Amino acid sequence: MQGLMRTVSLVMVLVGLCTGAARAQAGPPPPGSAAPQSTQTEQYSSNEVINAGHRFFGTISRGLAEIVERAGSQWGLPNGYILGEEAGGAWVAGLRYGEGILYTKNAGDLRVYWQGPSLGFDFGGDGARTMMLVYSLPATEAIYQRFIGIDGSAYFVGGLGMTALTFNNIVVVPIRSGIGLRLGANIGYLKFTPTATWNPF
Repeated sequence: MQGLMRTVSLVMVLVGLCTGAARAQAGPPPPGSAAPQSTQTEQYSSNEVINAGHRFFGTISRGLAEIVERAGSQWGLPNGYILGEEAGGAWVAGLRYGEGILYTKNAGDLRVYWQGPSLGFDFGGDGARTMMLVYSLPATEAIYQRFIGIDGSAYFVGGLGMTALTFNNIVVVPIRSGIGLRLGANIGYLKFTPTATWNPF
């Protein structure tokens, strides 16, 4: 029980730190729109994604090109991507929280929050910069749902790790920085919401 309380406390501290960093980097949220905007027509080239990732991850971005190419070979070109920060903690069962900005070419930018549980051989806590590639997103508001992990999608190179999540033919590929990547977090889901919440379910 004490271990669980320590983990929850660690998650709260990490989320507080990462939330402040994400707000400072992302700037103010864009004004809300009355209706979902289509994102189908415009996609990002591999070079655009890699350049954005290099600027975001900085010196720890080695291996990013290989990860982006691997994702592209499976799902094509993304029509959106998310840049943000997240934090998590686990003691076998774990939680992950984050926030960032969804960028699209022709439908504007959108602030998003995510939460999710995990289960596995997973211990400790981590905080990471996260870039998520988004494939086949029909409208910006379609990001607000649960995405379940694709079995066997974990891939690591350099200082980055990639997993893949899917729902309703939309694929979200989180690329996380950091040495302490938690493999247990690959077994679970992420829920995207328009506002921050502590409820991961």
